[in-house]
Amino acid sequence: MKIAGLGLLPSSSFPSHETGNQRLPPHNHTTTLNTMNSATPGNLKPWLLPILSGVLIGTSYIPFPPWASLFCFIPLWIFWNQQTRLKNVFLGGMITSFVFTLIGFNWVTYLLHEFAHLDWPVAVIGMLVYGLIAHLFVPLAGVLWFWGRNKFQWSKRLSLWLMALITILCEAYSLTLFDWNFGYSWYGANIPVYHWAEVIGFSGLSAATLLCNLPLYMAWEQRKQNAGKIILATVVTGFILLNIGGLWLKNRLPQPDASFKTLMIQAYIENAEKLAAELGKGYGKEIFNRYITLTDNALKTHQDAKIDFAMWPETAFPALLGEQFKFDPYPVALAQFLHDRQLPLITGAYSVEEESRLITNSLFVLNKDGEIVPPHYSKSILLAFGEYIPGEQLFPEIRKWLPPTGHFARGHGPTDLLHWNGYKMGAQICYESLFPGFTRSLAELGAQFIVNVTNDSWYGAWQEPYQHMYMTLARGVEFRRPVLRVTNTGISTVSLASGEILERSPIHQTWAGLYEVPYLKNPPATFYQNWFWLVPGLLWGALVLLLGIGVVNRLGNNDTRSARN
Repeated sequence: MKIAGLGLLPSSSFPSHETGNQRLPPHNHTTTLNTMNSATPGNLKPWLLPILSGVLIGTSYIPFPPWASLFCFIPLWIFWNQQTRLKNVFLGGMITSFVFTLIGFNWVTYLLHEFAHLDWPVAVIGMLVYGLIAHLFVPLAGVLWFWGRNKFQWSKRLSLWLMALITILCEAYSLTLFDWNFGYSWYGANIPVYHWAEVIGFSGLSAATLLCNLPLYMAWEQRKQNAGKIILATVVTGFILLNIGGLWLKNRLPQPDASFKTLMIQAYIENAEKLAAELGKGYGKEIFNRYITLTDNALKTHQDAKIDFAMWPETAFPALLGEQFKFDPYPVALAQFLHDRQLPLITGAYSVEEESRLITNSLFVLNKDGEIVPPHYSKSILLAFGEYIPGEQLFPEIRKWLPPTGHFARGHGPTDLLHWNGYKMGAQICYESLFPGFTRSLAELGAQFIVNVTNDSWYGAWQEPYQHMYMTLARGVEFRRPVLRVTNTGISTVSLASGEILERSPIHQTWAGLYEVPYLKNPPATFYQNWFWLVPGLLWGALVLLLGIGVVNRLGNNDTRSARN
């Protein structure tokens, strides 16, 4: 048998599925495997399989197209099925996760260099460490499956189903800094199947994508038989039909009944300047003047357009903002600027929570006279080790042991909307957009569209800006609302309820863009919004069902053996 023409395995490597319900002997589920396929230090060929899976996964995530998403786990699953030792299963999973993390998320190297101020060699070492710990859901899935298979002696077919399901559940509930999944790539590649996110969410698309690896695994095993060809044809046909269905979902969307025009400003403030301003060490005036100048120039360029409001990115305003600061120099200057131009503004800014006196990362609406329109929103999903230290409330001394780390007050979450001129706006700051439940709460409140402000300046121009953009705009597909996303360094853009993405800003350049955004005044709830927990419920229900089948089968076999004795 050959994998991708590499000749990694002989044809005898896999037991056939012709007797799919046969039970393998206890404690030796792989007795039919050729001994040459055992993963040992002296036999390195089998280890190429988890490496191959890592390459397939890593090169199928944004900004790459999802060319291998439907079969990327197959080499690893083949490897797992060959093993007789838990250690090898664990190491195989570690190799896969390490490889795809290095390929798909190597922007962490730039982050460590830029944000943590590490020298490049140290940042590379940090990236290698991150690669080992970032996606432990893969080895965890292998360990759980291998233990269960040997403990309960699952039949081969049941074992395969549980291997896929355990992998899906481990991925869905994995703890990771950047909450990505396998569904987003379909949107990144503009493949119509992504429209099913309004039914099952991108997390559901991710589960379906991983589940497709199972029939293709079976098709590979039976590729010399008609059954394998039938399975392959069924998967291909199903995928085509799902894409046709996706186009149908898009075309059935109700027509917008209103629109507005927004002016987005991307000032491209360097990290050193921004950090100095935040620490009160200068550059505040320069940053403020840059936003003012860019906004003024854009207003002159679009002087014939009626602009409903402008947008500045996360923490764009270089001073504290809020009612208690409205007589400070910068807020006064901003109010005067907006009043003179009769321009409403949505901007990110720091503020202070009155009760704790801690800084907040907030989003404000100012009307055309420069007055703050209550309520403002403060970020509630804070970034660990960037905006808070996990466990600090229990162990306050921990802050003394770490490098200088942000200490922000946490907002109240998606409990209210921003309001201006009849608009009902759902507010998100930075990576709050990655959590579907957060946006669902905004949709439940009646948000007509989502406003997201972000600062991606710490991540470079490769990978992360594209990943973060698509993952943010994905919320608009799930809940069929426009998403307005403005960033400091790019990519700033607007996506419509249909998923269509309008003009995208360049990365690491100053830019201004005017958008006319159609929307619904009273957008209906999507199926995903109403049945948010359906897919998790189905997955856990399937797990319980399959485990129950395994228990019943084992008890039945024990009774049969007892009767024979």
